[in-house]
Amino acid sequence: MQKNDTAVIDITDIGAGGEGIGKADGYTLFVKDAVIGDKAEVKVIKAKKNYGYARLMQVLEPSPYRVEPKCRFARQCGGCQIQEMSYDRQLVFKEQKVRGNLERIGGFAPELIDQAMEPVIGMENPFGYRNKAQFPFGTDKEGNPVTGFYAGRTHDIIANTDCALGVPVNKDILEIILAFMKKYKILSYDEKTGKGLIRHALIRYGFTTKEIMVCLVINGTEIPHADDLIKALTKIPGMTSITVSVNTRRTNVIMGDSYEVLWGQGYITDYIGKIRYQISPLSFYQVNPVQTEKLYSLALEYADLKGNETVWDLYCGIGTISLFLAQRAEKVYGVEIIPQAIHNARENAQINGIENAEFFTGKAEEVLPGYYEEYTRKHDGQAARADVIVVDPPRKGCDEVLLDTIVKMAPEKVVYVSCDPATLARDLKILCGNGYELKRVRAVDQFPMTVHCETICKLVRK
Repeated sequence: MQKNDTAVIDITDIGAGGEGIGKADGYTLFVKDAVIGDKAEVKVIKAKKNYGYARLMQVLEPSPYRVEPKCRFARQCGGCQIQEMSYDRQLVFKEQKVRGNLERIGGFAPELIDQAMEPVIGMENPFGYRNKAQFPFGTDKEGNPVTGFYAGRTHDIIANTDCALGVPVNKDILEIILAFMKKYKILSYDEKTGKGLIRHALIRYGFTTKEIMVCLVINGTEIPHADDLIKALTKIPGMTSITVSVNTRRTNVIMGDSYEVLWGQGYITDYIGKIRYQISPLSFYQVNPVQTEKLYSLALEYADLKGNETVWDLYCGIGTISLFLAQRAEKVYGVEIIPQAIHNARENAQINGIENAEFFTGKAEEVLPGYYEEYTRKHDGQAARADVIVVDPPRKGCDEVLLDTIVKMAPEKVVYVSCDPATLARDLKILCGNGYELKRVRAVDQFPMTVHCETICKLVRK
């Protein structure tokens, strides 16, 4: 097919960015805003050799899974990709996505996947689940400050202070900031010119504690008339922390390297299960606390600890999984590259009276192999061991050096938590080719209305 050609296609799948996928005479087309089950008329806007991108012209026969989106900006906004698909069908899609990656990339036999795969864990209420949101600021055509979210694949801001995935208090906070900026003629940051002060607002909310954090990211050293803004924000019940993070670089990175407390304290606290966590503006903390508790409970269940085990938790963040595991293990070692996160992890262990968790700053692919080599050298060739190793890597998955070290340390169990089923499948193929077998797999929907999901796996040494 060529650019500007039209076709009528059936949408049978969803791509990585949430686009509907269909075929026209065997030629694959990706169509934004199309839902699995739609029969649609589309127009090709970009044609490559084996596939192309098309615009949805009209839905000729709506999918039985098509629903009215809760948010009126759902089609424009890049935050939700599949809000127009019924939640039940979203869960089916995510489970099939994990299954498909395990089969195609991991090379696992369908019958083995059938034995290991457990039902996806969804949410009773798949809206209002995010405890963290980052809102970019810009300027409208009339010169007024606006905030909201970027339109899909752009940096054009769709003005919206009431995101359906966030908590209701976000709207009150954003309206206060916008009114303050308008009153004192404080400009939003302009990416094109590098001028303007207010770049982003980061808002965190403790679902259990009801504590609220506001961190303003600024292109400068201070906020004029900040006392007036603080006075307005502190009228909101639960306001606990107001901070500022300086970021004067011409970059897409949101936060600066540090932050300064303007009012209150530099963190909020919240709970996952019985464990209490301190969360700073720079902390990595799962954004969906309801599902996170289910995910971490599964990690504990999959680890099947008896109380005498040594556990390594790689990519541990602020110690969220480590402290869960420490309740049942003899010793837990956590590894994380971000120094501030390790500082938080140690504080979190202290807050909870947990003394059997130790944390190291560094890359997991350097710390664990380094520990393994040093231990082997000091113990006359006797290899370092671990009973359980837990990994929760970023989207790119685990480094090969790290996977090789895991195989050498030969833990009885590996618990793999993943935010990308493709890199998960790739890594599982390596581990299962080196003495492990896949016993349990489960998708946990941490991110309803989006194409993303978490997956947790249990591997056992043969």
